[in-house]
Amino acid sequence: MSGRVESALATLRDAAGLAPAAFSTSFGAEDMVVLDLIRAHALPIDIFTLDTGRLPEETYALMQRVEERYGRCVAIFFPDAQAVDRLVAANGINGFYDSVDKRKACCAVRKLEPLDRALAGKRAWVTGLRAQQSVTRTALVGRETDSARGLEKFNPLADWSEADVWAYIRAQDVPYNALHDRFYPSIGCAPCTRAIAPGEDLRAGRWWWEQPESKECGLHMKDGRVTHRKDIAVKEIA
Repeated sequence: MSGRVESALATLRDAAGLAPAAFSTSFGAEDMVVLDLIRAHALPIDIFTLDTGRLPEETYALMQRVEERYGRCVAIFFPDAQAVDRLVAANGINGFYDSVDKRKACCAVRKLEPLDRALAGKRAWVTGLRAQQSVTRTALVGRETDSARGLEKFNPLADWSEADVWAYIRAQDVPYNALHDRFYPSIGCAPCTRAIAPGEDLRAGRWWWEQPESKECGLHMKDGRVTHRKDIAVKEIA
């Protein structure tokens, strides 16, 4: 475990060396490990989260616990209210269930546009992604270039297993989302997340009505593919 931690810290220090650097957290188990490492080692990396307006109550409860444990260290970015109004008027309050395109349109408004604002002016972006999380992430490495946003992306837990994550959380008594104890290994917006059954993929509970290869919101799409994220939103809500 110590080797994993030292490797993750080395990646985080590399990210901090490209200041300004920022870490995006959705308060899942992996993100709590990264947040704890950043705060415990006083690394100069900004921390932010995206409040989509559709998060589970358990996530907000954890946000409060994080503030109590680590101080007020997480900046919150919200979607543009007018864009949300247009999205709901065009597709309905839960229109994301109707098609992959409509779900991606919702993600574009509630996640991607706020993410772009949060990363504006940054040189390094830190995530809590792991290669073992899903079929869309198997090629994940510790450091890569996000050419669409013009910055370096650092994934300090890229080679960690789920067991590594929970071993760290238990060893350091890191707070975590109560939904993890109810068989939610991956947690996003409340309408788009469910518990998983034994034997299911770790991200089976995310957008469970879609095929596995489409289960990304666009936050972590690579290279040219991410440049189309706003086109999706425009097509659906214009």
